[in-house]
Amino acid sequence: MSTTERPRILVVGGGYVGLYAAKRILKKMRYGEATVTVVDPRSYMTYQPFLPEVAAGSISPRHVVVPLRRVLPKAEVLTGRVTSIDQDRKVAVVTPLVGEAYELPFDYLVIALGAISRTFPIPGLAEQGIGMKGVEEGIGLRNHVLEQLDKAESTTDENVRRKALTFVFVGGGFAGAETIGEVEDMARDAAKYYSTIKREDMRFILVDAADKILPEVGPKLGAWGKEHLESRGIEIYLNTSMDSCVDGHVVLKNGLEVDSNTIVWTAGVKPNPALARYGLPLGPRGHVDCAPTLQVQGTDYIWAAGDNAQVPDMALRKAGVENAWCPPNAQHALRQAKVLGDNVISGMRGFPQKDYEHHNKGAVAGLGLHKGVAMLVFGKMKIKLKGRLAWYMHRGYHGMAMPTWNRKIRVFADWTLGMFLKREVVSLGALETPREEFYEAAKPAPAPAAATAPAEKAKAS
Repeated sequence: MSTTERPRILVVGGGYVGLYAAKRILKKMRYGEATVTVVDPRSYMTYQPFLPEVAAGSISPRHVVVPLRRVLPKAEVLTGRVTSIDQDRKVAVVTPLVGEAYELPFDYLVIALGAISRTFPIPGLAEQGIGMKGVEEGIGLRNHVLEQLDKAESTTDENVRRKALTFVFVGGGFAGAETIGEVEDMARDAAKYYSTIKREDMRFILVDAADKILPEVGPKLGAWGKEHLESRGIEIYLNTSMDSCVDGHVVLKNGLEVDSNTIVWTAGVKPNPALARYGLPLGPRGHVDCAPTLQVQGTDYIWAAGDNAQVPDMALRKAGVENAWCPPNAQHALRQAKVLGDNVISGMRGFPQKDYEHHNKGAVAGLGLHKGVAMLVFGKMKIKLKGRLAWYMHRGYHGMAMPTWNRKIRVFADWTLGMFLKREVVSLGALETPREEFYEAAKPAPAPAAATAPAEKAKAS
């Protein structure tokens, strides 16, 4: 960490908003005008809309993460967590990955912590559940699913086999519907290489407490998405929830009980709980309460945006929709980050702030290879697409939204190769315990029984 006499702009969080806000500030800033410091426990940003394709093996995991130090070479990137903020002294406490916590003074503050998985106190969920918020979870889910096929192939115990080939997904929004669509696609492909496993032996279950899936694309496309997934043999249970999953025994509210080794939790997100320790005004659901300028209410030197912020949707409010708030998606995060960056520069120079206003452009979702839904909004006109064309729209939109040309090119290269080469269906589960084999080889061998006998006799005497 460098010391500086220049004003410090502290960006808490290196996700989508943190990365783009810092990039915008650095672009607009004069030479030597301020120091931009980004603090995050990870040294990279993850493009979360691509996690389902990572889980399916359509995109290399390395290509959906953006290294912060490479993209922000003029910023100070600290790997750690901001554990508390003293607004009176304008000091943040940073806890690094190793070593003692220290204080970091700042002049301007950007809150971009994002969100974490929203969970409930369901028995067994912490022990059995798999989330889908980070690239590590995407890789882990892919390896886990393929490992279940290996287990099923290796056993003659029907109960063990059935449990291994049952996959339960909780949550029917974008993350849940896209993930089950991609994983089912991958499992269907993988089954071709197993002599005793067919797609009919597998059971995929999607559960949601709401009365529909994919609410972001509207009721008609959501209904089509449900019918499409069901046509692929995926069981969908709406208006229900999971009561427990202790030891993989899943009990649903509707009375259904199944045994499964794979329970994927995608039932929404909530703001990062660390916000409660920052002394900021929070909304009823824990989001930072922001003005239309993205300034935190009651302050003129703190801004927030993205999944951890409660931002008024000025486009809808001007159209007469009261209490409308921007939804937590990449479409808003990208545009909020740019306005936030401009407003930080304006605030530093004493210029007026600009309101954030964005008209919804629609939504796209992929449901596996060559399958998707899309709703495009052009003014008052809505265009609804489904099937292969919607899937192209999904890939085109997110491919271009991926940060940096380096990563855009790598992602499109993965997709291009996928058109000509078969999908990889190998499990690399040993990645999670890479030292286990070496440890077994290197650990001291137990002493022979004969060698220990004299010592035991001497001890007895």
